[in-house]
Amino acid sequence: MGKFARSWELMKASAGVLRSDKSLLVFPLLSGICSLVVMASFLIPVASMTLEGERLGVEYKHGLSTASWTLLFAFYLVQYFVIIFFNTALAGVALKRLRGEEASVSEGLALAGSRIGAIFGYALIAATVGLLLRMVQERLGLIGRFIVGLIGLAWTVATFLVVPVLAGEGIGPVDAVKRSVELLRRTWGENLIGNAGLSVVFGLIGFLLALVSVALVVGAFATQSMVAGVTAVAIVVLAFIVLALVQSSLQGVYAAALYRYAEEGEAGAGFPPALLEQAFRSKG
Repeated sequence: MGKFARSWELMKASAGVLRSDKSLLVFPLLSGICSLVVMASFLIPVASMTLEGERLGVEYKHGLSTASWTLLFAFYLVQYFVIIFFNTALAGVALKRLRGEEASVSEGLALAGSRIGAIFGYALIAATVGLLLRMVQERLGLIGRFIVGLIGLAWTVATFLVVPVLAGEGIGPVDAVKRSVELLRRTWGENLIGNAGLSVVFGLIGFLLALVSVALVVGAFATQSMVAGVTAVAIVVLAFIVLALVQSSLQGVYAAALYRYAEEGEAGAGFPPALLEQAFRSKG
């Protein structure tokens, strides 16, 4: 209960920053749109080739070929680049807001643009790690999934602050990973309650929203009105999109606040220092 209470306080502090600058929602929105475009640009050609192969009677071997692994790596690289680019823009604006400075969406995008080389480099690293983990998972089955989960968790912890480091310091991708590990080593305890706590809170909100959505859609279609049913579905989809945008923005704000706390000893406006000290207790 203590951890949940802290998670709720962290979410409220992040939400306070987001309420003061709702333009932060633009970055995850742009990221989501661009990610869908990237996904379509890869999936549509693959689906077309697969259907054409089936029409011609081509037999596909079990497992991925070298060409398939190469295509998957390219997809990872482009997708990670898009996500990291907009996350860096979000972190840049959030850091300015936490310092009490004014910042706009265009300034955030300009900042990310100025870091484009480092962002691509980190996307390359992330795509390589992601592909290697996928390969281990494919080869080792159940054991592989367990190993991938542990390594993936370690990688997530190690790179927790890479994006705000890229936004705040403008260093290279390898140095950004090292810097992230160095900063976390100062301030993380046994539980990464901040990020995990936000996920738990939004998981509960998402579950409740799903229950309400089912009731809304069923009730709308029960009226035997197509207009009411379609409207209910549209409202549900919009609600989940807004929830995803808010969660992504809050996580970005929290990461920026944690970076500032680890770097300067203070998180910024809306984040009581004691709250972060409890969530990320220093190792003795």
